[in-house]
Amino acid sequence: MADNKHTTPALEIRNLEAWYGESHVLHGVDMVVHPGEVVTLLGRNGAGRSSTMRAIMGLTGARKGSVKINGQETVGLPTHKIAHFGVGYCPEERGIFSSLSCEENLLLPPPLKTGHDGMSVEEIYAMFPNLAERRHSQGTRLSGGEQQMLAVARILRTGARLLLLDEISEGLAPVIVQALARMIHTLRQKGYTIVMVEQNFRFAAPLADRFYVMEHGRIVETFEAAQLDAKMPVLNELLGV
Repeated sequence: MADNKHTTPALEIRNLEAWYGESHVLHGVDMVVHPGEVVTLLGRNGAGRSSTMRAIMGLTGARKGSVKINGQETVGLPTHKIAHFGVGYCPEERGIFSSLSCEENLLLPPPLKTGHDGMSVEEIYAMFPNLAERRHSQGTRLSGGEQQMLAVARILRTGARLLLLDEISEGLAPVIVQALARMIHTLRQKGYTIVMVEQNFRFAAPLADRFYVMEHGRIVETFEAAQLDAKMPVLNELLGV
């Protein structure tokens, strides 16, 4: 990882609060992600990890505080404008178009005009050979793992360089989880910045440069990959891993 101390963070969150209706779900989240880093958000269900992802994209109700993407303040902007800062969000529900073929799904996303070209369909197929084989299959005919790959691949087509991936390994066969791990390694080598919410600790642990641990809508712990072994007792207590 490059020395990032003097570069503008890809994502900088300060004192972020968010609500769903009357429900106050984030209570002052602070987080910094440097360009080219893979950062994993850990925490029990309901700790606020997915809400943090949604709040970055402006998909919660009210939000307060600061969310800077490449130095630009976005906390007051609507979701479609936030995407144009080069952010790609892959929600838990995937959201592919089931009536379209795999390839039609890939041809759909418009480029974000971020200054970065999105990956070509050929580059996508090189990274995801499964999708190349299924290019003419309807969305509904794809397995859960193939749908997950397609959901990520669609984001890569837009030119987004900051990827927010919410539980991408959930409920998938080990062979698919391995393919997703290889994908994250490849994207990191290409200079993408990735924030992951993961329940699957064994999947997330070897991939991340840094970890943030959430509890009750706040960050309660942060540490580098090199500190992982030393932090395991704390993680056992916080997460039951």
